[in-house]
Amino acid sequence: MYASFASFLGTGVEFVEALTIVLAVGVIRGWKSALYGAATAVLVLAALVVIIGAPLVRVIQTPWVALIIGLFMLLFGIRWLRKAILRYAGLKSLHDEAESYNEEMDRQRKAGYVKSGIDQFAFITAFSGTFLEGLEAIFIVITIGLSTNHMQYSIDGAVIATVVTILAGVLLRNPLTKVPENTMKFVVGIMLTSFGSFWLGEGLRVHWPQKDVSILYLAVTLLLVSYFIIQRCKSVLKSTNQGSDFQKLA
Repeated sequence: MYASFASFLGTGVEFVEALTIVLAVGVIRGWKSALYGAATAVLVLAALVVIIGAPLVRVIQTPWVALIIGLFMLLFGIRWLRKAILRYAGLKSLHDEAESYNEEMDRQRKAGYVKSGIDQFAFITAFSGTFLEGLEAIFIVITIGLSTNHMQYSIDGAVIATVVTILAGVLLRNPLTKVPENTMKFVVGIMLTSFGSFWLGEGLRVHWPQKDVSILYLAVTLLLVSYFIIQRCKSVLKSTNQGSDFQKLA
């Protein structure tokens, strides 16, 4: 169940961002090209899952494979966690899905229109947006599934996130601005960093106390450290006039 929850949160964030792009393209330039682009990206991503995912399941117990998976997951998770800390500390603006939606709509308007057939600009935008966000989602599904030895649970979480996002998009026809995306990214960043640290250790032959339970200890430690960093940054920003300098560093 832990794998399903982590996969649901991680892929859900990616799908919400992909949905925002597809909606902006569809509203401004037409749904035909937008949906064709998104559907094509989904087919390509599905092929990648079959090609990459299945072989990795067979060799995950190999130390060097665990080392590589752990390293990539750790780097990916740290990137998410760093951005989340900066946002909650006030050093980086919170991600606003409505703002992203409006910016994409403006970009689509400025590109000009085609009179008939497939709108190449719309197709490419929908395809690239869906593909890039989906590629990160696939990485999350595969790494979480491999690291927990519950690939099916990880896939189930991603499927649920996909269905929920698509249904919400069809019903609302608006970006999902009410989704607590920043909090979800914070949680997923902690999860991925914890999993990555654990599997990196596995690849280096580290003997973790209580084995898989160590992931929970790592997650709690990361949460406490992140909270301390956020509070420390906030206090520094309040007590000094160096806020602009901090933001430049961020």
